[in-house]
Amino acid sequence: MNATVAQLKPPAEPAVDPKRSARRVTLLIVSRYGTLIGLALMIIAFTIRAPTTFLTLPNFLNILNQSSLTAIIAAGLTMALVVGEFDLSIGYVASFSGLLVVGFIARDGVPVLLAVPLILLVGGAIGTTSGFLVTKVRINAVIATLGIGTILVGVGFAYSAFPIAAGVPTEFTQIALGRLLFGIPNPIFIMLVVLAILWVVLNKTELGMKMQAVGGNTEAARLSGIRVDRVKIIAFATAGVCAAMTGTLLSATLGSGTLAAADGYLLDAFAAVFLGSATLRDGEFHILGTLVGVLIIAVGFNGLSIFGAPTWFQPIFKGAILVLAVGLSTLARRYAKE
Repeated sequence: MNATVAQLKPPAEPAVDPKRSARRVTLLIVSRYGTLIGLALMIIAFTIRAPTTFLTLPNFLNILNQSSLTAIIAAGLTMALVVGEFDLSIGYVASFSGLLVVGFIARDGVPVLLAVPLILLVGGAIGTTSGFLVTKVRINAVIATLGIGTILVGVGFAYSAFPIAAGVPTEFTQIALGRLLFGIPNPIFIMLVVLAILWVVLNKTELGMKMQAVGGNTEAARLSGIRVDRVKIIAFATAGVCAAMTGTLLSATLGSGTLAAADGYLLDAFAAVFLGSATLRDGEFHILGTLVGVLIIAVGFNGLSIFGAPTWFQPIFKGAILVLAVGLSTLARRYAKE
């Protein structure tokens, strides 16, 4: 009888280690809110060091304007990463699109109102091609997108080995240099519109729910009836459109089309997206987090510029940010599973 009663008693719960529990809570806070804390600390530090320069409306608008192109291309990359794929072609697509749109306008006489939508279609077509290679041909996303990007370099060089600057109309450059309302640069408005649209798509539509399901568990999504390949192709096409938009805005800012001008946006976009995945969520890619990641990078570069940091320090800062971003994202995912 006593043995039976003993068997019915629930096993004793293991003793909780206060130190281990406190450490876990600390790491969880760092993994979820470390990016926001870091952004706040940078703003405070830069404000203390340069109160009359850093924390001003003109500088704030300058930060947003400088970060707008990175935010747009990173938002497109976010959609690809949400479905569990990488797109290493976005920097090349941006450079190629910037060169091509200026060539259409300045050399071929295509009206600006036609050239810009046309180049966005070109970006979408390139992204769709990458998505097709990944989903239908079953080529690894890294290889497929890197190959597509390399092809674009060759095609762009064949189109124009030299920068195209002559004959660029003011109508085109005003897309990036103009100020539509309240003295706010146009790229900021464009960035906010793009981010708002993609946020709504990802969080409030059936397509967005399917994307998150595919990224969470591809096989389960397929078994539930989701057309996984189509969802992934749409994500790649979105990344291509955003990259083309970034290249167009960059060329409008420079007033010329230059081969490889936007290649550097690839690293910035990845750093921003991975930083964002460790913001407020457990390692999940999302649009709001991507914006936070972009702002961290932009505020950091702005502060370095104000304080006269040497040029060689910028790539060190960018590389460190990328390593930190992936580390925080990995940490967030690890504790989400526990």
